[in-house]
Amino acid sequence: MPEGIPDIRVRGLTKRYGEVVAVDAIDLEVAPGEFFTMLGPSGSGKTTTLRMIAGFEIPDEGTIELGGQDVSRLPPYDRPVNTVFQDYALFPHMTVQQNVEYGLMVKKVPKGERRARAQTALEMVRLGDYGSRKPAQLSGGQRQRVALARAIVNQPKVLLLDEPLGALDLKLRQQMQIELKFIQREVGITFVYVTHDQEEALTMSDRVAVFNQGRIEQLGPPAEVYEHPQSEFIAGFVGVSNVIERNGRRYTVRPEKINLLENGRDPQPGWRIEEGVIRDVQYVGPVTRYYVSLDRGGELQVLAQNLEEGSSQVLEAKGRRARVEWRPEQESIIDDSEGGSE
Repeated sequence: MPEGIPDIRVRGLTKRYGEVVAVDAIDLEVAPGEFFTMLGPSGSGKTTTLRMIAGFEIPDEGTIELGGQDVSRLPPYDRPVNTVFQDYALFPHMTVQQNVEYGLMVKKVPKGERRARAQTALEMVRLGDYGSRKPAQLSGGQRQRVALARAIVNQPKVLLLDEPLGALDLKLRQQMQIELKFIQREVGITFVYVTHDQEEALTMSDRVAVFNQGRIEQLGPPAEVYEHPQSEFIAGFVGVSNVIERNGRRYTVRPEKINLLENGRDPQPGWRIEEGVIRDVQYVGPVTRYYVSLDRGGELQVLAQNLEEGSSQVLEAKGRRARVEWRPEQESIIDDSEGGSE
């Protein structure tokens, strides 16, 4: 976090629903212009946190500051934020231009100014020529971009995005991930993004807060969270990881960091070595997943690129003995005895 007043600061934020603690005394700060993602499984507290920042839920305890101002008890319309939802929430009887202008019209912005601002917002999301169309004439990805333009046009300090790509198919979702990051850089608005999709979080974010059972279990840049998970939950939820126990040590190593040696090649000096049998093989086009049952107990998943091998060649490896190796610095020690960290 750079020095200065953060766009968002929450302290001791807590929300209960009866006996259930949905958000458990979390602290976090989001810097101006940051793309900050709250990642976690269903029920982990990420969406409830977003809704409290937006003003749709009132915290039971704790404070929320936006740009240094305490907004903990202010209604949504008095907060300098806008929210983009998964269902777009566009008015079907209005044109795209009218949808984008709507918030400005409610604020009584003069017609000429709101038309110009709406057109600029549509051009930012690459829909400058679509103003006269109705939402029904657009694809899912285009409707999502209209919803984004409608939020941007109000020039909020913070844009909150609640699983905005969840309704899109995989290919379009991947395209929109790139678009969203590009748009965020162009407009310079702070984005707070909620998702359960690890790839989205790793692709777009400056920092990621991983939620689990109402708390932030790890917070940091995507590469740090992925490469150095602090708990078994993080290792398993953010990507795929192997958990290994040896000589009282418990650590993780990612499948793509492990080399699979079948043909008697000498091991690398100083590397970790395990031997076992290839229990199963999954050919996935550009890569193959190998599941190796280890002689000393446990199983490792190994991910290898198919640089020269075809599907028939890799599938023939099933049942063979193999040696696996990895560098010690690619391990991450995990200790779940004290729970997650903020």
